[in-house]
Amino acid sequence: MKEEKKFSPSSGYAMLIVTLLLILVPIPLLIITKMPLFILFLVLGIFTALGYFIVNPNESMVMILFGSYKGTTLDNGFFWANPFFTKKKISLRARNLDSSPIKVNDHVGNPIMIGIVLVWRVNNTFKAAFDVDDYVHFVDIQSEAAIRQLAGKYPYDNFDDNEADITLRSGGEIVNHKLESELKERLEIAGIEVIEARISYLAYSQEIAQAMLKRQQATAIVAARFKIVEGAVSMVKMALDQLKHEDIIEMDDERKAAMVSNLMVVLVSDKDAAPIVNAGTLHH
Repeated sequence: MKEEKKFSPSSGYAMLIVTLLLILVPIPLLIITKMPLFILFLVLGIFTALGYFIVNPNESMVMILFGSYKGTTLDNGFFWANPFFTKKKISLRARNLDSSPIKVNDHVGNPIMIGIVLVWRVNNTFKAAFDVDDYVHFVDIQSEAAIRQLAGKYPYDNFDDNEADITLRSGGEIVNHKLESELKERLEIAGIEVIEARISYLAYSQEIAQAMLKRQQATAIVAARFKIVEGAVSMVKMALDQLKHEDIIEMDDERKAAMVSNLMVVLVSDKDAAPIVNAGTLHH
């Protein structure tokens, strides 16, 4: 396979003088002498005028002669080349692709919406010009394919897959690095350099979003209750130990059970406790 090679064209300013001489000098001579030979010089001058082109910063010009690749002009400036050359301009600037979120299935089959931001540029003009039909469209299609491939490897979260160490939601740099690697492999054929790729949008699909939100809320409530109960048990144990250590009151098992019950209700309940004044004995 051919690779990119540099083409050095002639200076456009030097050839501009030649073109002007070929066009301006024969005109008065043709009028004076009426010799057809000067028409040939005039046509030659007009023909050379077709060979000028400009290469702006961060642009390139691919040169093709009758279907044969001659090279790529990477230098900036005003140049002249064979007028028979076909010139194809390719930008070398960095470009952004902000893909719209698409619906895909994650590793466990949940429908999710995912979108990415991709920063890319052309680093091989030969591949971009000849190995793919339209390198910009190629980037769009392969980016979508990479998104689907990535989503199929990881679950959205670990609710349905408790053994998943990496998820799309919490994977962070690991997931982004995997996305970059996938895109680099796919876009290499088109001479595209992947500068950065990141997930920009991630959410459950609309038809299951409400159910998943309720499940996340239920999980959060259970986790919070677990912490509350764990703390309440520690506080009750500490209270009993301190009462025993200070020898404030002697309690049998029944009294301890009643105290534990009351403390757990006060500490675990999500409402403020309503105290009841006991005017009788400890047993009433």
